[in-house]
Amino acid sequence: MRINLKRKDLVNIIYMQIGFSKLISENLIEDFFSLITLNLKKEKKIKISKFGTFFVRSKKSRIGRNPKTKEKKIISERKVVLFKPSKELKKFINIDNDR
Repeated sequence: MRINLKRKDLVNIIYMQIGFSKLISENLIEDFFSLITLNLKKEKKIKISKFGTFFVRSKKSRIGRNPKTKEKKIISERKVVLFKPSKELKKFINIDNDR
């Protein structure tokens, strides 16, 4: 089962656990995400200690194929965001597997 975490959920978590108002919590989340996106665009890499690293990689254009129609198309050159988890995050994720 897949559970999606929404910004609204993060706002409610900060509101309930820290006690900030919902407006302050919402501004905090928005500022956090805008800080990450702006720095990714500018610096191409963001490292968050004990969590992981986000980085931008360029992909070259290539020929792709529609599997249904077999039609070939050129997929344009683009940038993608990748995430590499830290050792601590990997270790935390795998703790339950030891039991």
